[in-house]
Amino acid sequence: MTYFIFLLAASVCLAAVDHRFRLFLWRAPRAGAAVVVLGTAFFLAWDMAAIGAGIFELGGSPLMTGILLAPELPLEEPVFLAFFCYTAMVAFASADRLLSQRSSARARERRDGAKR
Repeated sequence: MTYFIFLLAASVCLAAVDHRFRLFLWRAPRAGAAVVVLGTAFFLAWDMAAIGAGIFELGGSPLMTGILLAPELPLEEPVFLAFFCYTAMVAFASADRLLSQRSSARARERRDGAKR
């Protein structure tokens, strides 16, 4: 249960950062939600294929809820995958914004330097 709670807590913290800077879900909620859902579905299908092939197996841990959604697929897995997709998109949006701001600042510097 501890792992599940930490995943939810980390997701809330990530959502707070996203909300503060309007990076991803708070910038375009429908498109952002679609990206997270599709990314989660893709990785969940990947996991199911790996489970079917015998590559992934459920490891026992006292930190997990013990709830299985399917054989070898714990409740925490789709929550982790959604968190993973959300984190990747917030990181991408952050990098994109920083690079855009840096590029704009350089263009202003060149423009201001040319005026002198």
